[in-house]
Amino acid sequence: MIGAMIGDIVGSRFEWHNIKSKQFQFFHERCKFTDDTVMTLAIAKAVLLSGGNVSLLSDQAVKCMQTVGRPYPDCGWGGHFRHWIYSDDPKPYNSWGNGSAMRVSAVAWAAKDLATCIAMSEAVTAVTHNHPEGIKGANAIAAATFLALHGASKDEIKTHIETTYGYDLNFSLDSIRESYSFDVSCMGTVPPAIAAFLESTDFEDAIRNAISIGGDSDTLAACTGAIAEAFYGVPARIRDAAKLHLDSRLDAILTEFEEVYPGK
Repeated sequence: MIGAMIGDIVGSRFEWHNIKSKQFQFFHERCKFTDDTVMTLAIAKAVLLSGGNVSLLSDQAVKCMQTVGRPYPDCGWGGHFRHWIYSDDPKPYNSWGNGSAMRVSAVAWAAKDLATCIAMSEAVTAVTHNHPEGIKGANAIAAATFLALHGASKDEIKTHIETTYGYDLNFSLDSIRESYSFDVSCMGTVPPAIAAFLESTDFEDAIRNAISIGGDSDTLAACTGAIAEAFYGVPARIRDAAKLHLDSRLDAILTEFEEVYPGK
């Protein structure tokens, strides 16, 4: 799960200042956690409190996203989600935004099988992103992460995502890099995020791939990082550097989650 957070932190300084290259300093003084990290950890907390019970997960997701997220008013919330997170009566708002996909990775670590993974993904997603594209994007990232964690090959992951979710992954990053622009939709984020993983040689290379195409860099790299961690693991030097960017509150949730679901 920390893979998604690393993608967010490394990509944070490029969200509004895209770089169309893989050649950049990986961690930088301008790197910071954003809403992507906060919500990834909120879902992790919900998974812990529900014990992975799908029937309890939606209510816990709402509670945890609000309690974990509210202390961070300036971390980069989108307009609709900002209203939701501070609402006394939060309701789904039919979003197809990529926020559903960037926060979902914890369910892949907790699920006992792929069907449970998808049920958990839908439970934590539909409380906000109840548009079919919002749910599909989250499910695709959750499924790819689960499959990577449980030994699937890149070809198997690619085939599953294409046949199950209908995303076209038959393109190279080089073919889209020049024209790719800022896109907060699941439709415009999930396929390139998965492609960035598929073209990678290791965890760091996957993050560099994702950031190098521009767009919504932190969220795109968070989605890529979730899958890449499950497939490759995260080098200790990168894990340790990322944790330095967390405050004690967020780090405590990560530690608690990894005690139950150890990172790879």
